[in-house]
Amino acid sequence: MPDPTAAPSQDSPADERLPVLRETDLGRAKLLPDVDHDGGWLLTLDDTPQSYVDLGDPTHLEFEYTRRLGHLVDALDGPEGGPVDALHLGGGALTLPRYLAATRPGSRQRVVEVDGPLLDLVEQHLPWQGPGVDITAEVGDAREALATLARTAPAGLDLVVADVFHGSRTPAHLTSVEFLRLAAAVLRPGGLYAANLADGAPLAFARAQTATLRAVFPQTCLIAEPPVLRGRRYGNILLVGSAGPLPVADLVRRLAGDIFPARLTDGADLASFAGRTAPVTDATATDSPPPPDGAFSVG
Repeated sequence: MPDPTAAPSQDSPADERLPVLRETDLGRAKLLPDVDHDGGWLLTLDDTPQSYVDLGDPTHLEFEYTRRLGHLVDALDGPEGGPVDALHLGGGALTLPRYLAATRPGSRQRVVEVDGPLLDLVEQHLPWQGPGVDITAEVGDAREALATLARTAPAGLDLVVADVFHGSRTPAHLTSVEFLRLAAAVLRPGGLYAANLADGAPLAFARAQTATLRAVFPQTCLIAEPPVLRGRRYGNILLVGSAGPLPVADLVRRLAGDIFPARLTDGADLASFAGRTAPVTDATATDSPPPPDGAFSVG
């Protein structure tokens, strides 16, 4: 019987690569080789997909929401391909940090992941360091790390990405106005905050998070597939905020050309989406709603 903890070999054919299983702080993690793509690995936690990494090509973004985050990174203000300073709250398999390191060489990136054994698993089997790659990963709570940075090194980042799921839900303490104020405090003028969330009908969580974002950032937008925004299915929603202008036209062009086109909503349309929903505070925050059965699970 194959050893389920055996390390995968990047040089082995796809049909010889073995799954890797490990108990972590948040559940049962699996690294599953993509039998159709040599070098591709899927990370799941309790059978919920968390990340997809292509060891041979870090610019390959498999999941729809990671491609949208990639479009946002590509549209960041500054010289084409210029380096940025980024903070990633939630690590997974470090898909986006790898992408940013490849597309914007010289970028300085910090990753904060609460699940230490998960981070160890990824570092052991899907290492991310290489020539010219400046990615520092650490174990910690996303909000505590953000609060420390806001106090010790404010206004120093170009990008903050919040992609934190405990299982399939975003923790309550990362959904409030107080949390977003910390994110705003660490961004340089014109820096971008992006949060990957998930919701389904009646989209109460998405509307509340939109209202919360609009209470903190002067410029905001929402990116999602139309069926998700119409409440026809559960799915990912990307919220983006900034104190400066957003690269809306560039983003719209990139989103329209994606294999799974998404819609960008901003301005009056976004205000209408939020409606009269009150911003979330620490006193009212709750975890994001659980997904319906089978929404993301894999065997």
